[in-house]
Amino acid sequence: MPPKTNALGLAREEYKGSKSTLCPGCGHDSISNQIISMAYDLGLNQHEIVKFSGIGCSSKTPAYFLGRSHSFNTVHGRMPSVATGAMLANRALKAIAVSGDGDTGSIGMGQFKHLMRRNVPMVYIIENNGVYGLTKGQFSATSDAGQVLKYYGKNELPAIDLCLEAIIGGCTFVARSFSGDAKQAQTLLKAAISHRGTAVVDIISPCVTFNNHDESNKGYAYGNENEIPLHEIVYYEKGAVPERQEITVSDYSESGEIVVQMHDGSHIKLKQVDNNHDPRNRAAAIALLDKAQIEQQFITGLLYYEEPRGTLADTLYLTDTPLVHLPDEKLRPSKEALDKLMATFM
Repeated sequence: MPPKTNALGLAREEYKGSKSTLCPGCGHDSISNQIISMAYDLGLNQHEIVKFSGIGCSSKTPAYFLGRSHSFNTVHGRMPSVATGAMLANRALKAIAVSGDGDTGSIGMGQFKHLMRRNVPMVYIIENNGVYGLTKGQFSATSDAGQVLKYYGKNELPAIDLCLEAIIGGCTFVARSFSGDAKQAQTLLKAAISHRGTAVVDIISPCVTFNNHDESNKGYAYGNENEIPLHEIVYYEKGAVPERQEITVSDYSESGEIVVQMHDGSHIKLKQVDNNHDPRNRAAAIALLDKAQIEQQFITGLLYYEEPRGTLADTLYLTDTPLVHLPDEKLRPSKEALDKLMATFM
């Protein structure tokens, strides 16, 4: 029997990349699988996708998915700058960036924050394991105070909540998931890639080698036992023609559901579980994360969603035609124009 194919006539296998060299059981491999499933289900053209990464175990993973797409592996903490330049040069691409808690929360924090305020259109996935797995398991910026590691003792510093940093920094789509919750992670990734702006998805991804013991709140056992979903999430496509107008959402219905329309015509439907959280309320999202950090809760789902403001390309008044597709005469001033300009300085 021939393999099942998507709208492009491609099998899921054709969305894979190279064989993973990560530790067996690594949560990062689960995330790669969900990216593969997301792209296959949505029928994405791989040649229209560009992948970015920095340094770390997480930043190795773009080699393991979407092998026919473009890819750029940058230096430590500098991925946002490269991604910003690429998306300004070719706004027609869909960008998927993969970073880690060290690559984002330590050396890359400054670049991460400016990416948020610029609203560069891209999916920014943080594979968050709370340790520096590539350099033998030191504490990272997201390691919780009081956490104990075998070779490094007790962590005395408070953790940085990267979702909280993203919301405060101006990000327009912020979500958190768990690599062991494949259905939720994949649904959030589908919504993220449909978002017009920066979409941060922080995925707790246990390091099976250095940070998967019972005391770790970034291990599989803790995630499975303590995950608190804010809502049930369903992603569905509706309409073939994207509507480029202001996005509006209705209030939660009596059944506890809210439908958010994305700019590409797709929708995400949120159904409340126990926590009465409205992801459109920025102050409520900040308060929710602050409370969760104090109480050491592991809350997942769509934390914050802002009706999209202009992206960086809109702010800079770039043409609808990607810069990379413009002819030289449109990109470079003529000699006559430069001579005229220089004459004004004489």
